[in-house]
Amino acid sequence: MPFAFEARLCLELSLDSYEGGVVSAKVVRFVLVLGAMLVVGAVLASPASADSGSDELTDRDQIVMNGRLVVAQGDTVDSAVLFHGSAAIDGTVTKSVVVFDGPTEISGHVQQDVFVFNGPVTVRSGAQIDGDLVTSESPTVESGATVSGQQQRISTRFDAGAVGVASRFAWWLGYSVSTLILGLLILLFAPGLDPSIVRAVRERLGADIGFGALVFFLLPIVAVMFLVIVVAIPLGLFILLALALLYTVGYVAGAHAIGRLLLKTTPSRFLAFLLGWAILRILGLIPVVGGLAWVLASIFGLGVLWVASRRAAGEPTPDRAIPPAPITSG
Repeated sequence: MPFAFEARLCLELSLDSYEGGVVSAKVVRFVLVLGAMLVVGAVLASPASADSGSDELTDRDQIVMNGRLVVAQGDTVDSAVLFHGSAAIDGTVTKSVVVFDGPTEISGHVQQDVFVFNGPVTVRSGAQIDGDLVTSESPTVESGATVSGQQQRISTRFDAGAVGVASRFAWWLGYSVSTLILGLLILLFAPGLDPSIVRAVRERLGADIGFGALVFFLLPIVAVMFLVIVVAIPLGLFILLALALLYTVGYVAGAHAIGRLLLKTTPSRFLAFLLGWAILRILGLIPVVGGLAWVLASIFGLGVLWVASRRAAGEPTPDRAIPPAPITSG
């Protein structure tokens, strides 16, 4: 059966793909996927298909989902796989032993490798393992036992460096898309904000930075002070919850202001924002520098919005011209 053949092939590939004493995350994922494939393959396998070729799952493969995996003395199996429980290998396993969770005791003969991802391992005197012994804990190997290959440890960190890089990139990508959409929506529905930002940047740059720093650092302090006052706890919580959105709005405004500083003559507010946004997001890929750029852009943007709003509030509205009184003929 082709499905059974693929399951067996995944098992052999995953067991052969470790090196240097550390099993990578890819190996673990392969083996986990193998588990589901082997179970389905065992359920779908029939006596007729079991005899159709040597590459298919047969009754010589012993798989236990939950319970006790036992290869009795004098018995011979091909592969022995245990998901949860305990394993006792007293007979012969012609391929590999894979235990995901549970104690494992080996007193027989394993002709390939032994993998134990979680649980203690004991290799009794007289036992023989022709391949490697790969465990999550230090195994107990009694005198008189033979391990022809290497004794290695499974890395429980699952390549933390690669996972960390992937998670940081995923966050960077999600935040980039979010700020891009937010900035475009603000410019689309509030077109009058662009000239106000231009005036604030070109006329009161120092005030932008000062007021932005004041808002950026003072709001969390005010929120914590409200939390201390019992009757104001809800208000303090609301301020803390709103800080992420407020800082992001400031970051978007800062990107637009940076774009306006670089493109002083462009009539397109969208082009100015995209330029500032692209610069900040490229800097965001650099460790430490990206975080510093985010803080500075948020401070700058909050200050620009503060100054722009104050200028708009302080500008007098033009007086409407009073039409002259009609001249009546006497």
